[in-house]
Amino acid sequence: MNPIPVPAQVETPTSANVKTKQPFYRAMYFQVLLGIIVGVLVGHFWPDFAADLKPLGDAFIKLIKMIIGPVVFCTVVTGIAGMRDLKKVGRVGGKALLYFEIISTVSLLIGLIGGHLFNPGGGFNVDVNTLDAKAVTGFAEKAQHLNMVDFLMGIIPSTFTQAFTEGNVLCILLVSVLFGCALSAMGEKGKPVYDIIEGLSGVFFRIVHIIAKLSAIGAFGAIAFTVGTYGVESLLPLLKLIGSFYLLCIFFVVVILGGVARVCGFSILRFLAYIKEELLVVLGTSSSEVVLPQIMDKMERLGCSKPVVGLVIPTGYSFNLDGTNIYLTMAVLFIAQALNIDLTLSQQLTLVVVAMLTSKGASGVSGAAFVMLTSTLMVVPIVPVAGMVLILGIHRFMGTGLAMTNLVGNGVATLVVSAWEKELDRKKLAQELGCKA
Repeated sequence: MNPIPVPAQVETPTSANVKTKQPFYRAMYFQVLLGIIVGVLVGHFWPDFAADLKPLGDAFIKLIKMIIGPVVFCTVVTGIAGMRDLKKVGRVGGKALLYFEIISTVSLLIGLIGGHLFNPGGGFNVDVNTLDAKAVTGFAEKAQHLNMVDFLMGIIPSTFTQAFTEGNVLCILLVSVLFGCALSAMGEKGKPVYDIIEGLSGVFFRIVHIIAKLSAIGAFGAIAFTVGTYGVESLLPLLKLIGSFYLLCIFFVVVILGGVARVCGFSILRFLAYIKEELLVVLGTSSSEVVLPQIMDKMERLGCSKPVVGLVIPTGYSFNLDGTNIYLTMAVLFIAQALNIDLTLSQQLTLVVVAMLTSKGASGVSGAAFVMLTSTLMVVPIVPVAGMVLILGIHRFMGTGLAMTNLVGNGVATLVVSAWEKELDRKKLAQELGCKA
């Protein structure tokens, strides 16, 4: 099998190595941070007006989602088509899934241990008969239709174009892998097609660059709506749960992922500083999906090979949800504690196993983390689903933390798999992170 010759790397505006100094107020991270601060103030002092700003955040998210499919397709196809050994596709995918499952198990256990350590639900003494289950009926209906068979069948689109029209990342990934393998098998005959897709890749990343300039407006609208609708005062009764959850996320990122990063040869703190713009956008929008194209671009600039980035990042958005895993086990324990339900050790271990499966089953579903929690409670019926109303009001605030943790986890995973494959450019990594090679 003859791979398609890869042309010399063409520098694109999003991957330029030349860095020019610019005023701090023109930096995207400053503009996004300013947008978040102003959004919080508007939401607090003018809640009715802030609630009407929701379209600003929604429009920005829709713009990004519009471009995710083409970016993933072009990145994966050009990466695979330029490989010399297609066995590498299976090898990279296998290593990524192995890493995902190990880290996912660790994150689930951290949520479980943290739930016992902080005991956030202690003292609530809620009577389950007083809960209104109607508020979570919609999530329960979605969860009833989630199972592993449906999940696996859902990865296969009915038509080639359906993968792109529905925006399911795993469907797009499947189509892209098949297209890339077929293009590589064609050898020289496929080179014209390869050149077109390579050119389109530059166009789509330019579009991402244009849309990214609206990040501050999107973050402003989204955070203003959240604060204006739910109010800062809605956090107070459940402040212990929110605080302990964020502490666990910070512990996971700094200690667990930090340890993995050290073994891999880079600093987690420098990496966090490197993706600060993406983290701030996620902070404002409560969604890690809105920075998928940007994080793929940055991982390539860090020295990760295009095939690894193209396979690991999109797959990780469904299989490597570290923050979501912490949320799942901790939330179930919180509800059990609030309702004075004692879970045995075997039930808690069952919870970990079930959550490992349900965390994959809700990929692409609106309100995915809450649906995952619902499906987990339905499998572990000793904790009533109605108890979810206790955290319904603060879910969006916790969702911000889990989305940021998910983003960091997928970035670290890409660097780890690239290093594992010996396809991590250490010089580029050191140059971009500003440390010694």
